[in-house]
Amino acid sequence: MGSENAFFSASEFNLEAKWIIDPKLLFVGPKIGEGAHGKVYEGKYKNKIVAIKIVNKGDTPEEIAKIEGRFVREVAMLSKVQHKNLVKFIGACKEPVMVIVTELLTGGTLRKYLVNMRPNGLETRVAIGFALDIARAMECLHSHGIIHRDLKPENLLLTSDHKSVKLADFGLAREESLTEMMTAETGTYRWMAPELYSTVTLRHGEKKHYNHKVDAYSFAIVLWELIHNKLPFEGMSNLQAAYAAAFKNVRPSADDLPEDLALIVTSCWKEDPNARPNFTQIIQMLLHYLSNNTQMGPTSIPPRIFTSQNTIFSPESPGTSTLMGERGESVETPKTPVGNSPRGLFSCFYQCC
Repeated sequence: MGSENAFFSASEFNLEAKWIIDPKLLFVGPKIGEGAHGKVYEGKYKNKIVAIKIVNKGDTPEEIAKIEGRFVREVAMLSKVQHKNLVKFIGACKEPVMVIVTELLTGGTLRKYLVNMRPNGLETRVAIGFALDIARAMECLHSHGIIHRDLKPENLLLTSDHKSVKLADFGLAREESLTEMMTAETGTYRWMAPELYSTVTLRHGEKKHYNHKVDAYSFAIVLWELIHNKLPFEGMSNLQAAYAAAFKNVRPSADDLPEDLALIVTSCWKEDPNARPNFTQIIQMLLHYLSNNTQMGPTSIPPRIFTSQNTIFSPESPGTSTLMGERGESVETPKTPVGNSPRGLFSCFYQCC
């Protein structure tokens, strides 16, 4: 127990039938996002507009095995946990490519939303409302023994009306029972908990101990960001921020926050993980803050910044040729379909509507 692939063997795909996607019914539209492990497209499945995550397979046998293990774990967790503040899982398939299908949220990422608002910020009540959404999603994960490990604004998506936030991307999530031997320095440096580092440089792949309280630390940084609408550790590189947090106990300043709100933030990013509250306690503190600060007035949602692009797909939608193209080929917007692609597989849905 404790190997990177221990949660679910990559050779197994023991998913309930109701979660298995029929690739013949899956149609891919324009790309809407890209990360280190894959690309996300707007698409259609069984006449429903969805988000389609296509997972990169990797180059070497070791990389392929690691990515397959991550994919199977992510699918297993998504199928196991449902909550109104978690992006809704629709299904997945492993062949001919690894695909995860979820609901499509057209409000964009929290990162883009905040950046487009600058230099303005969220009203405090709105920021706390978003924080409650995030905390409730994390409480649900932790109640199922799952640690997210990559909580950050890029992995938080807004609903179309920008009134709610949902947590996405379980690519780095783990069952807490496996954390006795989990890879160190996982996640995104600026939001990572100090215990994900060591006082000495760890060799590649070396393991160390930590628990679900790493998510509480990341939540504190996100909450600080929601309130201030500034990049945490501004002026530092990601690695500088991580080093300062881990080895010098540096945190963003909470001096300008009301005392009770500052207490929530600073308690969540304490150096000692055991001193941090759990998410049930965090939710209670946030609700208490709201109830004691009714003078903030009714919730006001900032004007919508993003417009939905999901009514019509571009005629140059990627489709099968993007998914099946040779590595290194420029196949983002093919003009003609790939002749030997399986019939109907990942075709552009405008051709079949």
